[in-house]
Amino acid sequence: MSIKIGDKIPAFSLPATSSITVSDQDLKNTYTVLYFYPKDSTPGCTTEGNDFTELHDDFKAANTQIFGVSMDSMRKHENFKAKQGFSFELIADTEAELCNAFGVYQLKKNFGKEYMGIVRSTFIISPDGTLTKEWNKVKVSGHAQEVLQAIKQLQS
Repeated sequence: MSIKIGDKIPAFSLPATSSITVSDQDLKNTYTVLYFYPKDSTPGCTTEGNDFTELHDDFKAANTQIFGVSMDSMRKHENFKAKQGFSFELIADTEAELCNAFGVYQLKKNFGKEYMGIVRSTFIISPDGTLTKEWNKVKVSGHAQEVLQAIKQLQS
């Protein structure tokens, strides 16, 4: 069962880039953007990460932290982050703990083949740890800007 708008996010503790561990406690006292993406170093995921990096100062000015989440290994995450110069950390959810909690690990179809994978999705968590806004089946183009606008509206 996945969490819905208005629910508190579940307790979790997962490894992230820069040798840190991110837990639900790290998402308190500030707005948080959690964006889930299918796979490191693929075109759409690279573009999305770069778009969030480009707007990082604007998110910071809006008291908002960003975390990218996929099921890739820490080694892949560290390489992806370093190569692209992302200004935020990537969480390694190798067991789909967070993906399942947010309902983004789903059956997908590609060229007639069915498989389980991450549906590109973004969530805003308010400073009290409540899920405030979500986007499912995200189209990358313009998405980071749309998320920033939503944060600003929540704060106004």
